[in-house]
Amino acid sequence: MGCDKKHVFIAGVVIGALLLILGGILIPVGDKIIQDTITKDGVIEEGTLAYENWIQTGSTVYRQFWLFNVLNPMDIIDSGAKPQLEQRGPYTYRVRYLRKNNITVNDNYTISYLQPQSAIFEPTMSVGSEEDSITALNLAAASAPSLYPPILHGIVNGIIKKAGASLFQNRTVKEILWGYEDPILVAASSEDIITGVFYPYNGTADGFYNVFNGKDDIDKVALIDRWRNEKNLPFWNDTYCDMINGTDGSSFPPFIDKTDLYFFSSDICRSIFAKYEGTQKLKGIPVQRFAVPPEALASPRENPDNHCFCKEDIVSQNCTLGGFLDISACHDGKPVYISLPHFLYASPEIQKSMQGLNPKKAIHETFMDVEPTTGFTLRVAKRLQINIMFKPSTKIKILSNIKEPLIFPVLWLNETATVDDETAQLFRDSLLVPVTALGIVQLTLICSGSLLVLVCAVGLCVTSEDERKGKPLHLM
Repeated sequence: MGCDKKHVFIAGVVIGALLLILGGILIPVGDKIIQDTITKDGVIEEGTLAYENWIQTGSTVYRQFWLFNVLNPMDIIDSGAKPQLEQRGPYTYRVRYLRKNNITVNDNYTISYLQPQSAIFEPTMSVGSEEDSITALNLAAASAPSLYPPILHGIVNGIIKKAGASLFQNRTVKEILWGYEDPILVAASSEDIITGVFYPYNGTADGFYNVFNGKDDIDKVALIDRWRNEKNLPFWNDTYCDMINGTDGSSFPPFIDKTDLYFFSSDICRSIFAKYEGTQKLKGIPVQRFAVPPEALASPRENPDNHCFCKEDIVSQNCTLGGFLDISACHDGKPVYISLPHFLYASPEIQKSMQGLNPKKAIHETFMDVEPTTGFTLRVAKRLQINIMFKPSTKIKILSNIKEPLIFPVLWLNETATVDDETAQLFRDSLLVPVTALGIVQLTLICSGSLLVLVCAVGLCVTSEDERKGKPLHLM
């Protein structure tokens, strides 16, 4: 009887050990299966899940605008008073709904394309009509002192006077965003008399992108190889700042490990990075949030890596102020500056230069929620503020009372998209359910094997001890 019991316990230990081993083996095997699946479906080529999500955004992308209405325009002109602003919005448009075109597979490892730009107004998601009137900065008048040397400012003043223009003007939302015939440009006999913050937009593209398809190396999938047929940017005259790093932000190489994510945005004429902020769930899918941190737009004094992004010493007080970026080099010399909305993370001097600003991280930061296994961005909020810098000029009457150079906000935008319910369900079914099921099987085998080994080992010890003492067995 004792011998039979002993054999049963030994068999139990062996079976438990086998279950433990099998559960342990399933961990690397399961990981390998998942990795192979992602590697196969993550390649950007026809027939893969990645290609379908890449060629056309599955989620609806909206671009919301908040425009800054100037409450005291004459006080600013007459006495250089501190601007008083109020934001109006959102005015919402549907964007990025067109498929990529001019798609070319170049060398079996890269693929090039154009992303057409177009915008459709969404009145039900807006506070008013495109015809709403805003007292806004006059783009042409404010830009003049930067576009022409002081010796020509007298001529510029004559043109502005002939056009009957001022530093501020009443324009509709549609005109400010997409363009209008500008009296100053007409009076100056310019070749193109239309101006607007995003003019031209509909029917255009920001240039050819050439990206790695991941076929030879999945760790490079979606990384930008060239933009406008160049491996480096032409804007900053510096090897570091002119680098094109990362993807376009819509996806990243799979198996993210909470390190910084890099992406390139033609809107800001540079590559930038986002830092891991935490893990949360989006429609039942675990995602990792990455946000653009304060140091990304900090002054070179606070972040030396930004030394080559500082171009305007006067406005930045010898590059000691931060929170904004001079992108005039990629806008034909126009004094365009970008920042986060309401000058979030900007130097206090910038935030206090006008009234009506209220920066809040929760509603003004740029972030991406990325599924770490696939690298797909499932939710994004790209928030930017467009500013124009204008400065005093003794020869231009509307600027003669301005006390110092001012980075003046025109509008801020939030380009946002969230994975839809259907895609989220497909995502859960194709990735999360198999991974969860595999994890349950692994855990069950390991726990069952451990318990069986423990019980049988104890039983074997008791049996051996009783046999040694010559006692009858009294188990269970």
